[in-house]
Amino acid sequence: MRNLQKVNSNRPFFIIKIISGNELSGGIQVQAVIEKEGNGIIARFDRLLNHPVEKVWGALTENDKVEKWMSNLEMKDLRKDGTIKFNFNDGSGKSFDMKIRDFREFAVLDFEWGDGWVRFEVSPEKDGCSLVLKESITPVNDHTSKDLAGWHICLDMFSDLLDGHHQDFPMDEWEKWHKEYMAAVKRMDG
Repeated sequence: MRNLQKVNSNRPFFIIKIISGNELSGGIQVQAVIEKEGNGIIARFDRLLNHPVEKVWGALTENDKVEKWMSNLEMKDLRKDGTIKFNFNDGSGKSFDMKIRDFREFAVLDFEWGDGWVRFEVSPEKDGCSLVLKESITPVNDHTSKDLAGWHICLDMFSDLLDGHHQDFPMDEWEKWHKEYMAAVKRMDG
C-alpha cells in the first residue's frame, strides 16, 4: 500500500479504518484522516482507483457523471476563479455559487465549501490513479459529521460509477458512517 501523507504529530488527529472486502488478507485501508486545525478540522480521504486519470477527471468534472455521485453539484465555469453551483434539489429551485479556488485540468479541483473548502487531487499511479479529497471544515459543529459521512458515501458512489455501477444515495450506509464520524469528531474535541 502506498504511503499516506505524514500527519503532523503536534496536532490531534483521528484515523477511521475499515477492512475492505478486497483486502481480506488482513490489510487495512484508511478511509479518512481527520486532523484538528485551529477551531476546525481538515479531513482527508484517499482512494486508489483502477482507472486512468482522464476517466477519473471526467467523472469529477462532467455534469452528466457528477449528478450520479453528487447530485447537488453542477459544474458551471471550470477554471480558477470560475464557479460551481450547489443545487438544493429540494423542489425549491434554490442554489448558490461556489468559487473555484484552484484548478489544474486532470489534476486539481479546489472550491469553496461553506466557511471552508473542498479539494480534489488526481494523480497517476502504476495501475490507475489516486484520488485525494481534502475538506476544511470551520467551525466544527453538529453538521460536521453529516458532511464527512456525505463525502464518504459520495466517494463510494464515485468509485462505483467508475466501475460501471450506479445506485441511488444509500441512506442506511450514510447513517452508519454518520455515527462513525460523529464519534470521531467527538473524540477530537475530547
